[in-house]
Amino acid sequence: MARIYISLGSNIEPEQHLQAGLTSLRACFGPLRLSSMYESEAVGFSGTNFLNMVASAETDLNIAAVVAQFKQIEQNHGRLAGAKKFSPRTLDLDLLLYDHVVCQTPVVLPRAEIVNNAFVLWPLAELAPELIHPVVDKSYASLWQEYDKDSQRLWPVTFEWPPGLTF
Repeated sequence: MARIYISLGSNIEPEQHLQAGLTSLRACFGPLRLSSMYESEAVGFSGTNFLNMVASAETDLNIAAVVAQFKQIEQNHGRLAGAKKFSPRTLDLDLLLYDHVVCQTPVVLPRAEIVNNAFVLWPLAELAPELIHPVVDKSYASLWQEYDKDSQRLWPVTFEWPPGLTF
């Protein structure tokens, strides 16, 4: 079984779409570990704020199958195939890490956004602080500590999951 880390984000009815996305991820991958929820300003375009978090699960699927599953979940929750990269979205799921794999295909791993975007790095550092980035050879906690926190606005938000909803 491989340990995967997944970035989730939404800025269109984000509470609804993140809950639905997590429910779908749970159905596909079993129990999830979740970071806190964070709010951030849109990066790369003008738009409403995003809610972001990171989840972790285990899978016996290969990388291509995991990514295909994410795309299907996104589409099931209103994401249009082929939508512009820097645009509002109902649900964005990105594979950040697949164990300690470093590769270029079928996707680039570890995902570059880990070290470039606060909305990925902070929740990942919260969820897996001692885990070592397989390329830069530093823990995610260290990477977050060194990150230029003035470069992107991000803050934790209180998020109440509906009663009975478990991941």
